[in-house]
Amino acid sequence: MLSEPLLTPKEAAERLRSSVPTLARWRVNGNGPAYVKNGGRVFYRDSDLESFIQSSTRSKTRGQEVSHAR
Repeated sequence: MLSEPLLTPKEAAERLRSSVPTLARWRVNGNGPAYVKNGGRVFYRDSDLESFIQSSTRSKTRGQEVSHAR
């Protein structure tokens, strides 16, 4: 039994206010949220999207960036 439901790329993109092609590009570049592959299909966990958001939080746009991830 799964601990949390798996989201499709479309659902994940909506939660991140992004696009499906952006998620695909992030997967190729290795700088997006963690994902699950099952039978050749890509899925996302809500907890991985939340971790991605937390790790992407910044307080400055230039110079040394400070992450607010906990």
